[in-house]
Amino acid sequence: MSAVSVEKIPLTVISLPSKGSMGKTGTWRTFKPVIHQEKCVKCLNCWLYCPEGTIIRHEDDSVSVDYEYCKGCGICANECPTKAIEMVEEG
Repeated sequence: MSAVSVEKIPLTVISLPSKGSMGKTGTWRTFKPVIHQEKCVKCLNCWLYCPEGTIIRHEDDSVSVDYEYCKGCGICANECPTKAIEMVEEG
């Protein structure tokens, strides 16, 4: 097997998530994240890992959720080291 030279590898565009890239959520979401600010240590893991880009980062590094586009996947809650994000049933 021969080695592939770097010059022959095609360039690949890296795509970052953009808010609303999959459209507005509508009424089908069953769970939504609720951020308990008193537990939040402003690590920004939720903001970093949100695949929809719906965690809003404020100037003081506090965060909030744009529920218009949030799909309720729970990744933000899973990545929160202090469990400051709770997934609650939509309703």
